[in-house]
Amino acid sequence: MSRLTRPATASRTSLGRVRRFTAAGAALLALSLTATACGDDADSASGDGSGQDLSGQTVSVAGVWTGTELDNFQQVLDAFTEETGAKTTFTSTGDNLATFVGSKIQGGSAPDVVLVAQLGVLQEFARSGWLLPLDETVDATATANFAGVWRDYGTVDGTFYGLYFKAAHKSTIWYSPEAFAAAGVEPATSYEELIENANTLADSGLPAFAVAGADGWTLTDWFENIYLSQAGPEMYDKLATHEIPWTDPSVVTALTTLGELFSSEELLAGGADGALATDFPTSVGKVFGPEPEAAMVYEGDFVGGLASEDYGRTLGEDALFFPFPPVDGGAAPVVSGGDAAVILKDGGNNEAAQRLVEFLATPEAAAIWAGAGGFLSPNSALDLSAYGDEITQETAASLIEAGDTVRFDMSDQAPAAFGGTSGAGEWKILQDFLRDPSDPQATAEALETEAAKAFGD
Repeated sequence: MSRLTRPATASRTSLGRVRRFTAAGAALLALSLTATACGDDADSASGDGSGQDLSGQTVSVAGVWTGTELDNFQQVLDAFTEETGAKTTFTSTGDNLATFVGSKIQGGSAPDVVLVAQLGVLQEFARSGWLLPLDETVDATATANFAGVWRDYGTVDGTFYGLYFKAAHKSTIWYSPEAFAAAGVEPATSYEELIENANTLADSGLPAFAVAGADGWTLTDWFENIYLSQAGPEMYDKLATHEIPWTDPSVVTALTTLGELFSSEELLAGGADGALATDFPTSVGKVFGPEPEAAMVYEGDFVGGLASEDYGRTLGEDALFFPFPPVDGGAAPVVSGGDAAVILKDGGNNEAAQRLVEFLATPEAAAIWAGAGGFLSPNSALDLSAYGDEITQETAASLIEAGDTVRFDMSDQAPAAFGGTSGAGEWKILQDFLRDPSDPQATAEALETEAAKAFGD
């Protein structure tokens, strides 16, 4: 993108999808998987496509969404009802979606469709035998409307289970235009320029970055953007699945690059200790609050929601962002996340569930939420005019234009014990690295030790 843009705003509930289920929840999930994995895989349902008469049927749906997000998704469900005659119900699961679903299956009251944010959870659900494959009609619609990478992320062991309906753009650096103007810097077009600008900002009297080190997941996102750009998509895929070890030289190189930032105390608001005491919402406030303590905060498009809702910033005017810049001559990274619709085999209405997921694969369904705001769609058939303003259109376009180079959040692909548990695994090791970034090789070795345990190697 050539001009400064910002993503669609997101409600506070967007933050729920960056939380993984707790250790206790993971234990319940493992118990539930063991109890149900003995069932045979069901054959996929068949259907005549969206628009068929489903009057008298009800589709139960579950997901983490609440508040504004749920209100907007309800508009999508209402459109499905109008088109097919099928009623829908929605249950908010809380952040521990896996635990919720496991308990519902054990209790014999499984929902028909679940919106799953963590790729690793989707894979565990599929390999447990919980999910129904999406049928040929859904498959054809998804193939026509989505880049292949999105279908691939919904596929487990060669079977298509998950349709990605909502996406996040996690390669954006948000900044205060007042701070940039005061220091005389412009948005960086390379990582090297980003660090140069950071030093210029620090020299002007304001630390460059507010880093949310208290939330380990933000540090994984820093690493993933640098690694994707430096090492490239193929190496990213191999590391995400532990096909290569975390002691690979490419990992050490990325950690070294990240460590150069973390070791510059003057570039971080409060230094490393201050960053480790800062959670994600607070990091946004340090840039966009009434008394700014930093000029920039790196995170996804959901930063805009907090800057606007909590601090009264006008997005596109006094809260702007630029794309995470390319590192060492690599391509600009586009790291994403998303919510995939899956069908539970133990739900009561598999046929109507297939038709709902088929509807979610259409640009008509995506356009409903796009018009309401707080939404990015990976559906390439969606006309960008469906979004309510030009800058959101450009943000969505950047996600679509990335095509098959988009990569899913790596930590969300990992087992929760490594990539999604507070105080453990990758989160804790990268927090330790923020505290002392002097030995990238030792950090890589620590990451490999924990990854090997989690992946069962």
